[in-house]
Amino acid sequence: MLQNLYNVIRREIRIWRNRPIYFLGSVGVMLAATLFFTTFMKEGLPQELRIGVVDLDNSSTSRNFRQQLDATQMGQVVEFASLSAAQRELETGRINGYVVVPEHFDQEVQAFHCPKLQVQVNLMYPVIGGALAYKDILFMVNLTNGAVQRQVLRAKGVPEYEIMGRLQPITTDAHYIGNAPTNYSYYLVNMILMGILGMCVTLVVAYSVGSELKYGTSKHLLECTGDDIWTAIVGKLVPYTVLFTVLGTCLQLLLFGPLHYPIAGNVGWLILATLAMILAYEAIAVFIVSVVPTLRLGVCLSALYSVLGFSFAGFTLPISAIPAGVQGLSILFPLRFYYLIYTKVVYFGCGFDAWWPYLVALLAFQLLPFVLCKRLYNAYKYQNYPRN
Repeated sequence: MLQNLYNVIRREIRIWRNRPIYFLGSVGVMLAATLFFTTFMKEGLPQELRIGVVDLDNSSTSRNFRQQLDATQMGQVVEFASLSAAQRELETGRINGYVVVPEHFDQEVQAFHCPKLQVQVNLMYPVIGGALAYKDILFMVNLTNGAVQRQVLRAKGVPEYEIMGRLQPITTDAHYIGNAPTNYSYYLVNMILMGILGMCVTLVVAYSVGSELKYGTSKHLLECTGDDIWTAIVGKLVPYTVLFTVLGTCLQLLLFGPLHYPIAGNVGWLILATLAMILAYEAIAVFIVSVVPTLRLGVCLSALYSVLGFSFAGFTLPISAIPAGVQGLSILFPLRFYYLIYTKVVYFGCGFDAWWPYLVALLAFQLLPFVLCKRLYNAYKYQNYPRN
């Protein structure tokens, strides 16, 4: 049996040499994704977001508002003469949002009225830019409101030590666990890259298993194993497990080593979780091809499944915020359990006893290929499924 297993492993490596798509879909994709995301978000937050200002008042108060908005870390003010011009720039994506300062803005402020600032932001493309632009605008509106109230209180003779107590009676002292600088890359890049790794595993393994049917080589594969489907599948998966584990390990060591991503626990636990996640995605890929034993459908369903994992992992949107009817679907995605392990290790420094149930859940995915192993064996043996 070990000799048969060794024969299948050698056979799979020979296939790698003849089909560069395996290296392009694994090493090539992960290298490109790592370079892109680690450089794209190296500043932590997008800088100099273009925010339009339509100043219809042109008073000292409105000019001060423009200057303060331009001085924020993420904001870069672009002035427009008319509302229609700002709207056109917003629709074409050249600015992330704009704010309209109405006429008589300064007069209404001095008269203690409530002038309304019209704000438009692009929350569709790109989502992060529009949301951060709105955050900057809202922050400056609140500061402007506080500055006006301070002037009013000073005019009324209120002592300085009482003014701040009235403007901000409660001060928030926030401490961000595991990410003191609130760097977005610390929150997103690691999980995005691991999600891409899981996607590569699913697609490459599904392609490898399905290509035996596509090219009519499945009978030869079974001959190499003495007609044992499990030796065939395990032998095909061993090279991919080693390859993707090396890629995942290098990724973790890069992020928490030279790039200095904060981690409170042991990076070795994350490498173990990475291995378990890779095994889970491999099992899912085999299961999908067993359900639809054709290369085209198997790869398409694998792509759809792996993409959904980003939505149900919980690192961009909490599972509790998802509609209640679909929250339970999160347990169908290995990336969700990896994320739960990730938070325990990286943010709280927990040991194995705190997250072992999530590791067991990842390993439980290994049971999926057993469900339809007979169906995959028949497809390999008799090749009675279409090859397109």
